[in-house]
Amino acid sequence: MKSSRPIFLVEDDAVDQMLLQRALSTLRIKNRLDVANNGEEALELLSRSKGEDRPCLILIDLNMPRMNGFEFLRTLRQDESLRMIPVIVLTTSKEKKDVKESYRLGAAGYMAKPVDYLQFVELVKTIDRYWSLCEQPE
Repeated sequence: MKSSRPIFLVEDDAVDQMLLQRALSTLRIKNRLDVANNGEEALELLSRSKGEDRPCLILIDLNMPRMNGFEFLRTLRQDESLRMIPVIVLTTSKEKKDVKESYRLGAAGYMAKPVDYLQFVELVKTIDRYWSLCEQPE
């Protein structure tokens, strides 16, 4: 990532959390990875983050307990101080209705998690390349 700010993962599955951490390490992406297990926890952590602790990118799963990805996106986009943070939905669902709803709620991208680890690394590499080229507001 062009930014040194953290990447924020909102994901309740510990295996998927470890997969992303491993992929970032494999690709030598130096951004710190912050993790929340659901949307409620994520919003609480985000509300306390300031400046360099605020993430440059949020990766979110849709299916989580307490507050799912849709509810998180809806709430995040209503908060003036958080709404500009780009969010990529990274989920197992390939349902057209989920894709459409994610974009309607302001997702910057929607990607299905591949099952194969090497394909997952390629997906993370693609995300890194894209967001390294994008200009982002401060």
